[in-house]
Amino acid sequence: MIAKIKNRTFDLSEPLDISISLRGDATNVNAWYVDHPKITPHISEGFVGKVTEGAPINFNDIAFNPHAHGTHTECLGHVTAEFHSINQKLKQFFFLTEVVTIAPEKYQEDFVISRKQLQYALGNKKREAVVIRTLPNLDEKRQRHYSNTNPPYVLEEAARLLVDKGIQHLLIDLPSVDKEKDSGALLAHRAFWDLEGTPRANATITELVYVGNHIADGTYFLNLQVAPFENDASPSRPVLFKTVSQ
Repeated sequence: MIAKIKNRTFDLSEPLDISISLRGDATNVNAWYVDHPKITPHISEGFVGKVTEGAPINFNDIAFNPHAHGTHTECLGHVTAEFHSINQKLKQFFFLTEVVTIAPEKYQEDFVISRKQLQYALGNKKREAVVIRTLPNLDEKRQRHYSNTNPPYVLEEAARLLVDKGIQHLLIDLPSVDKEKDSGALLAHRAFWDLEGTPRANATITELVYVGNHIADGTYFLNLQVAPFENDASPSRPVLFKTVSQ
């Protein structure tokens, strides 16, 4: 199926899913010192919710943390005292998007994504969303355990550049846009949502995506859907559609 949107043509017949699925074991991607997700049959008085155990249905309980256990989308409620729900803030789901690949550069004792790198990658493009793929881009990102590894992160100045460019939705293949241990500063989160200025209540950050190497850098149409959780963050499934022609 071919669709023309915003003077561009996209192929809707070949979706490119950049989410990481959730599994109930230790092979699941993991961050923030949380145990792996659990998907287990519900058990109650004489009932075990599993067909192989004699039940008529499979009936599982699922325990997980959206920030730690896979692709998730969050709103400014992630860092504010006031409650904000991603289910209420994200009301549009299709965006003109640029996929960029960046090799984080050395900064003090860390590796980071800088303003200069993002400016070079985006140039003067006008986009509603940006997807950042970091290098090296190995398939093991789908199962990596990030706790206590000091992953790369986005500098505050780089987050401010995205605000200046009008980017409303930031997607990245890291567990956070901020440094793992920063004493709660969360500089990139706070800058992207402009919490010290005019808060960008409809802007979102999506973390722990996985952009396969078969997906080229360039312009795509993004469908960003979240599970309808009344929470600051929800599991999400971002899907890209290729540009057919300009």
